[in-house]
Amino acid sequence: MIVDIDVRLGYDISQSVDLILQIRAPSFADQDVLSEAFDVGSPEQLADTAAEAGFGNRTLLRTSENFACSYAAKVEIDRPTLNVSALNKVPPHLLPGDVVRYLMPSRYCPSDELQSFVAAEFGHLDAGQRVAAMRDWIFERFAYVPGSSTAQTTAIDTFVQRQGVCRDFAHVLITLARASAIPARFASVFAPHVTPQDFHAVAEVYLDGTWHLIDATGMAEASQIVRIGVGIDAAEVAFLSSFGPISLIEKSVNVSISEA
Repeated sequence: MIVDIDVRLGYDISQSVDLILQIRAPSFADQDVLSEAFDVGSPEQLADTAAEAGFGNRTLLRTSENFACSYAAKVEIDRPTLNVSALNKVPPHLLPGDVVRYLMPSRYCPSDELQSFVAAEFGHLDAGQRVAAMRDWIFERFAYVPGSSTAQTTAIDTFVQRQGVCRDFAHVLITLARASAIPARFASVFAPHVTPQDFHAVAEVYLDGTWHLIDATGMAEASQIVRIGVGIDAAEVAFLSSFGPISLIEKSVNVSISEA
């Protein structure tokens, strides 16, 4: 499958600020960037650095003028949609070293606080069956409500309120998986059927010795998802981080399945 991506961002800036931008899709084993155009204007300083887990890149820049950015890409995805229920769990003592950190509680995913709930609600299931049940539980009981959460909303907040956006759904699934001793991480992605169109977020869980994309909102299949980056939670893969005051002028994200 080939996916077309078109992103435009604009910010009002009144003083010099440092920005970290992560919106470009990298080529990887299951996705190939066929073409791309990336324009950040002429900032005072500009550099690229590797992102978390060596997946993709962050663009670091400094500017004192209004900032405009555009990104267009065509990405081919070669990733089947698997039956998560059939996948096996890797016991913590057999995990690769670079996966272990994704068992740990984090700022937005305090998994240690939901261990009793997970044992009571999903204790009769294991491995992929448990992950599938947790995904379905979130989808059936949580309302997708744009504007219902903020950058400070944690998985516990969403768990209590039973509503949120893709970021919140992903955080809850990650938290429940980690509470089950299953490594899970946050993935920033593009997907064609996200409504309203925007940057999207899903969970990745580690089963059967590799990572698997799972969307608790039900809007994106693994075979349609273009990954941008991964992290322990949303804090590590924000599409833009500002170290100074800025005001949003424009944000446009359009993702579609290519006709060619």
